[in-house]
Amino acid sequence: MNMTYFDDMEAKIPRGKVRTRFAPSPTGYMHVGNLRTALYTWLIARNGGGTFILRIEDTDQGRLVEGATDVIYRTMAECGLTHDEGPDVGGPVAPYIQSERRDTYGKYARLLVERGHAYYCFCEKTESEEDSGEWDRAADPCRALSPKEAQARVDAGEPFVIRQRIPETGTTTFHDAIFGDITVDNSTLDDQVLLKRDGLPTYNFANVIDDHLMGITHVVRGSEYLSSAPKYNLLYEGFGWEVPTYVHCSPVMRDQHNKMSKRHGDPSYEDLKAQGYLTEAILNYVALLGWSPRGEQAEREVFSLKELAQVFDIAGISKSPAIFDIDKLTHFNALYLRAMTPEAFHAAAEPYIRQAVKSPALDSRAIAALLQARCERLTEIPEKVAFFETLPPYERGLFTNKKSKTNEEVSRRMLESAISAMEELGEWSQEGIHTCLTELAAKLEVKNATLMWPVRIAAAGQAVTPGGAVEICLILGRDECLRRLRIGLEMLNG
Repeated sequence: MNMTYFDDMEAKIPRGKVRTRFAPSPTGYMHVGNLRTALYTWLIARNGGGTFILRIEDTDQGRLVEGATDVIYRTMAECGLTHDEGPDVGGPVAPYIQSERRDTYGKYARLLVERGHAYYCFCEKTESEEDSGEWDRAADPCRALSPKEAQARVDAGEPFVIRQRIPETGTTTFHDAIFGDITVDNSTLDDQVLLKRDGLPTYNFANVIDDHLMGITHVVRGSEYLSSAPKYNLLYEGFGWEVPTYVHCSPVMRDQHNKMSKRHGDPSYEDLKAQGYLTEAILNYVALLGWSPRGEQAEREVFSLKELAQVFDIAGISKSPAIFDIDKLTHFNALYLRAMTPEAFHAAAEPYIRQAVKSPALDSRAIAALLQARCERLTEIPEKVAFFETLPPYERGLFTNKKSKTNEEVSRRMLESAISAMEELGEWSQEGIHTCLTELAAKLEVKNATLMWPVRIAAAGQAVTPGGAVEICLILGRDECLRRLRIGLEMLNG
């Protein structure tokens, strides 16, 4: 073969720095394992001062989902996982969509045939048989065809695939940054298809070609690909290329025995966002699913993306599977919500507040201030604050509270006094309401809680509220607050 094309391709390869890639298939949602792979790949590049590449692997045309590529772009952007090269920004080794590189794979497959590391196979074989692994190398007559005979059949227009020619004897050893050296017998490896009858490459072949031609130095993927790594190594050796650093990550599990799966209702990134989790909290938690910081950072859990890029190292990745714990994620989310500035929290919370509180007279900023320390997920907000919009139906039994030393009779007296005092109140402010009620409690010779409990129950109509009686009365406004207190008193008098 004329080697000019291949020499030109080699000359384009960027070298001398860390280069990583995230290479998703546009087949649907971004599940948690995918997000973790993207995150680790991005962190390795950023920690090493290198280049992060986004590559779209769309060679499996039958599984493509319309709009899935947009999900990938949107998720990466929301998460701050910015790519330096990719389909939308270009780069020195474009194109970055596999279907646009179709001619490249065919050339390299034929080069591998010429070098004796692959062969033309004319056998009729269904994809289901191929995927099942029910294939006997010794039984394939095409492996024994002479190059001349095989080429004649190709020239005659006979349909073919190109298969990798695995050595029949000996072993192949590959090194993984997490699992160390792994050796397999070549006799256990199948002559996998590299180029399909339609001229498109298989996933495994396209990966190797693209990773080399894009100068990828670190390949991050799931540990389910460990079994394919020996065949990748043999491809690199067949071409005479340097093998990149393999980083195989153990799976994310839903429990001790089952991997996370959309089929089983496990959440994707977009699902978690819809459930009220912040992107920053999701990323922080996902980073710790199978990785832990070392040294003086070993006990730390909360990291910004920028901080993760500074401390992330491959040696902290665990061999053991990680179990996705939604309660732990919820804990992280609460930490992030409470650490937000009041302005940022209000911006995040307001759409959820307004789902339940429609009246513009009710101040969403004041409501958000009550919620920030009492909220774990944004989606909890509508249920927590709906009482501001409409007083819910409630039972008079709520007025009885042992800790506050109230019963129905005590609560009736408290509300009578509170209504009279608040009707006389000059300025309807937090300080004014607080002073009014605390001075009234002192005058009645009861603890503050004995007065505040029935006022809050009457104002909110529920036992658990974000904020206390003073804050709730302030937000409701004088007229609505007094209206609700009178309703409570009527209930107790009834």
